[in-house]
Amino acid sequence: MKNPRKSKSYDAFDPDKLVLTKKEILEFCDRVITKWNRNPTKNSKNILAMNAVKTSVLWTDDESLKAIWSEIIAWTFELLYLNAMAQDEDWANMLKKLKSKK
Repeated sequence: MKNPRKSKSYDAFDPDKLVLTKKEILEFCDRVITKWNRNPTKNSKNILAMNAVKTSVLWTDDESLKAIWSEIIAWTFELLYLNAMAQDEDWANMLKKLKSKK
């Protein structure tokens, strides 16, 4: 699948400035629900929970969504970094370089 955000400025990617729109978050939820619907019996609780996430996204204003998802993304990058440090020092150094290119 082609990444619509990928552009010439990709080299200047800064995870701290990544902002998801309400539409993008809802599309993500729909993709996950579609995936989980391949085995609805196994994923019934997950599907229900993701529909609750979708509902909360629909009811939340754009500024709050920006703040919430910015924190989620920053936390995810931090976890990926810490995991990389624990597993592979070379990969972790690459992430360190990405983070320092602010």
